[in-house]
Amino acid sequence: MSVDDHLGPPSPRPLRVAIVGAGPAGIYAAEALTRQQEIPVAVDLLDRLPTPFGLVRHGIAPDHPKMRAIRDTLHRALDHPSVRFVGNVEIGRDLSCGELLEAVDAVIYTYGAARDRQLAIPGEELPGSLAATDLVAWYTGHPDADRATVEAALARARSVVVVGVGNVALDVARVLARTPAELEATDMPQHVLDALAAAPVAEVTILGRRGPAQATFTTQELRELGELAEATVLVDPADLEQDPSAAERAATDRVVGRNLAVLAGWAGHAPQPGRTRVRLRFFGRPVRLLGEDRVTGVEVERTEVDADGRASGTGEVSALPADLVVRSVGYRGCGLPELPLDAGRGVVPNEAGRVLRDGRPAPREYVAGWIKRGPTGVVGTNKHDARETVTALLEDATAGVLRPRGGSKNDLVAELRARGADPVLLEDWRAIDAAEVALGATRGRARTTLHQWETLMAAVREAAARAR
Repeated sequence: MSVDDHLGPPSPRPLRVAIVGAGPAGIYAAEALTRQQEIPVAVDLLDRLPTPFGLVRHGIAPDHPKMRAIRDTLHRALDHPSVRFVGNVEIGRDLSCGELLEAVDAVIYTYGAARDRQLAIPGEELPGSLAATDLVAWYTGHPDADRATVEAALARARSVVVVGVGNVALDVARVLARTPAELEATDMPQHVLDALAAAPVAEVTILGRRGPAQATFTTQELRELGELAEATVLVDPADLEQDPSAAERAATDRVVGRNLAVLAGWAGHAPQPGRTRVRLRFFGRPVRLLGEDRVTGVEVERTEVDADGRASGTGEVSALPADLVVRSVGYRGCGLPELPLDAGRGVVPNEAGRVLRDGRPAPREYVAGWIKRGPTGVVGTNKHDARETVTALLEDATAGVLRPRGGSKNDLVAELRARGADPVLLEDWRAIDAAEVALGATRGRARTTLHQWETLMAAVREAAARAR
């Protein structure tokens, strides 16, 4: 009898799952896969960036340290022995969807919804008109941020109009209205802090086409506007007058009721000399951006809201001065080559997370997060969403629809390197993390975000050279 006979039959190979997108949805999916005990798994968590955490790193405003601390929680999933972070890998460039699917047993797409929605009004193409996605990418240090365009717009921005009444709109307004001292301790890149300190912002108007009862911001985000060191929040009392449907909504929805109470507390404020004015203006929709060579204002039409919460124009038009207009009216998902997309909704067609091709579940392909459901909810919403998708995947594995495939023997990282890619693994990310902490320490901060591709990859190379 051989030694192998004494050892018994070999244990089954783990199910190899690739997750495309290392933001909250992807990390929560990895966590759900590794926490279950029924089926052994090995997870490769891929991201186009050399850094994990997605919108937690490059979406949540840096002046929200408690929210950004979510990444400490997310990091625990990256440390699991069955999870491998594989950054600096782009699907469509380094591997196609089909090639990735051939290399593993199943793929979960969680790459989010990074494209902004447009206002689709005349003048939107003028200099001084920005998407919130561009501004947020810039102040969070995203390596793809268009620094020149954003900083040129900010340099002349005395009056700013932010179109939208969601949390991102509040983030943008709050960051622009903060003093340099308030932002000094954040992890913003130094050039961002310098540009914000030099920007001549004196007034920020948050413009919503519907009423305060239909606004989608959370109460915590709203209250923080009132905590700014050198800003006064202004609200027109007339905007807070409630019709029966708005009053009913406030009575039945606690968030709406709390928001209205916060807004009512600001309704008596008056502008104060030397302080930035942050104005919340409701029942107005932009119909045209004014200006010839650059934005000089916004033409706003007064709206009215029906019992179902739909806004319609009244024909009453006014002009609102603006040197900078930031649209914050939502995100849209975009497609990957070979992956179906519902262009109208900006999501991958799916059923409980199973990708649908021609109306039928596609074997071994799944989605989670915004590309599954659309850009809704908060960070924690992705946890339940990912669990639903992982449950579907495990059901398919139990039913035999999904199983370890004999042909999937090659290591994904080795395959990527053979193709000339330069994948960034967890230890490489730790080198980037350490470099950011070290850079922050030079100015008395917890960290400073590295914002350039070359600088990020240099931190990896330097750490590897020291280890040799």
